[in-house]
Amino acid sequence: MRLLFLGDIVGRPGRQAVMETLPGLRRRYALDFVAINGENAAGGFGITEPILEEILEAGADVVTLGNHAFDQKEALVFIERQPRLLRPINYPPGTPGRGAGIFKTQAGADVLVVNAMGRIFMPELDDPFRAVDAELTACRLKQGADAILIDFHAEATSEKQALGYFIDGRASVVVGTHTHAPTSDHRVLPNGTAFISDIGMCGDYNSVLGMEIEEPINRFLTKIPRQRFEPASGPGTCRSSSTTSSVATAGTASGHSRESTPNTAVVGTCRR
Repeated sequence: MRLLFLGDIVGRPGRQAVMETLPGLRRRYALDFVAINGENAAGGFGITEPILEEILEAGADVVTLGNHAFDQKEALVFIERQPRLLRPINYPPGTPGRGAGIFKTQAGADVLVVNAMGRIFMPELDDPFRAVDAELTACRLKQGADAILIDFHAEATSEKQALGYFIDGRASVVVGTHTHAPTSDHRVLPNGTAFISDIGMCGDYNSVLGMEIEEPINRFLTKIPRQRFEPASGPGTCRSSSTTSSVATAGTASGHSRESTPNTAVVGTCRR
């Protein structure tokens, strides 16, 4: 089984990069399953239903979200009719949508995807550790799912690493999102879970986290907003960690490597 994860799509450049790159990646790597974080896809803030459908049509099997999940208020409604759109599982009870789902590959394998959000320097939600633990207890690796992918949308590297070790051996891969800056701490944890603190973004890298440069500089200098943040308008790149993971019969990773090149994403190869 071959898995691919793309980091946060930021605005139109990120969407265009995904539309142009993903179909070729699916063919080139014979991908079985693709997950993408789409929480910044609509002008940098949230996601709309037409944009979601564009991403799914381009080849994504599931789209995850984060702290901007409901910036587009229509998402509160359409998320209920879009089973392949996940918001963080640790939102309070009663929040529209779902935070986890089991999705079938074309070959019939079951992939559990869990979307969770951190609490350090982030909006205060329920405990992500207990929320993820409950999901993995209910759907165990190689019993309830052939592979388990966790998107942990969080600011603090410490919180992401702690969650990785907390569920080490119980998931195939833990991918950090949110900061839009790829990290170089890719590795296989002692009990076999592949891990990276942040995968980066799909967007214009000649920017401040995918946004036009001028307004962030202005706010650092003056503390006075002059205008809203706008996605940078240069060419977008799906640039993040390119990772190949060999997943043994236990469903965990036995190998993990990384390369960062333009138009490349995280690729995990699961050998069973």
